[in-house]
Amino acid sequence: MALEVRPVASKRDLTTFIKLPWRLYRNEPNWVPPLISDRRRFLDRRKNPWFEHGEAQYFIAWRDGQPVGRITAQVDRLLNEFQDNRWGLFGFFECEDDPEAAAALFDAAEQWLRARGRDRMVGPMDFTMNDECGVLVEGWELEPIILTNWTPRYYPGLIESAGLEKAMDTLMWHLEISGRDRVHPSIWRVADRVESKYGITVRPMRKKDIHAEIDRFLEVYNEAWERNWGFSPLTETEVRHYAQTLKPILDENWAFVAEKDGETVGAALTVPDYNQVFKHMNGRILPFGWLQFLLRRKKIDRVRVFALGVKREWQHTGVAARFYELHFDSAEVTPQKQGEMGWILETNKSMNRAMEGMGGRVVRRYRLFEKLFDPDAEPSSPRPEPAVAVGEST
Repeated sequence: MALEVRPVASKRDLTTFIKLPWRLYRNEPNWVPPLISDRRRFLDRRKNPWFEHGEAQYFIAWRDGQPVGRITAQVDRLLNEFQDNRWGLFGFFECEDDPEAAAALFDAAEQWLRARGRDRMVGPMDFTMNDECGVLVEGWELEPIILTNWTPRYYPGLIESAGLEKAMDTLMWHLEISGRDRVHPSIWRVADRVESKYGITVRPMRKKDIHAEIDRFLEVYNEAWERNWGFSPLTETEVRHYAQTLKPILDENWAFVAEKDGETVGAALTVPDYNQVFKHMNGRILPFGWLQFLLRRKKIDRVRVFALGVKREWQHTGVAARFYELHFDSAEVTPQKQGEMGWILETNKSMNRAMEGMGGRVVRRYRLFEKLFDPDAEPSSPRPEPAVAVGEST
């Protein structure tokens, strides 16, 4: 049957793009449906502040009138400036086990990126490393924790068949946050002297002051992660957008700020695993999704350490150890007794050693891929832009 890849060109196309995973994953018990309303907002160029420094095109692969795959191609100018590179990115990749369709999707993304002067294609990133990224290469037997994805076993081979190669793996570590004897004793010794020796205090984030707290988090995040592979700094607008998104699920028991004489020196943002709730909502808040949310949120039994960082000049003080200690304190007063930390780059030896010291174990591995473009090949003419703005509200 004839295969065709077309840009998203209408509100109906955008709905097809968003809902394709429901068909692909209909028999996959470990897949957690995202909230459809959240995906619409995220893909809307007027609502997602990423579009202040990025541009993207969305593609759908059609076979005999049936959608069989999707992909985005995007250029992040902030990433390119910060990393001094000419990367192009791809994301939101979903596809049937169909090498022809996958190759056609990657070809469409490549041509769009080459026409914009990119020298390679890296991903998947939705839209950055700060968002969901990578495909599973280990850990398919587990349900994904919040803000991570689940992808089929055939995806790595399907992507490689389209000419992409491994660029980087990221790790998710499982931690039991009860039973302190699992943790190397040196971590507790270091944590105990953070305030007495260095005068650093660590306190919970204040939800009622969420915007100021997120500003403090941003101050740490953009410095502590700046040397990471693929890192793109968050803008103030993006952080405020994240604050509004995370506020409903933020628990003051699990988010901390470290301060020294009024200066923010570290921050840790951990969130309860609301995927345990979203799994039963099938992507919808109405008519009954809100009821599932209310009934199941008190049964959440694990957390995700989304980000834990310390400014470089304070990393010798043991602030990270103090954050770990406070997580154990929180586990004693909440239903959550376990969690996952990540993503952590496979090349980040210090963080991975710290996870080993905490008694952790790697339970899932995600892979990002890349394809370098042939500098001698001429890019084809860019495909026509869609009839409506990409990501237009519906």
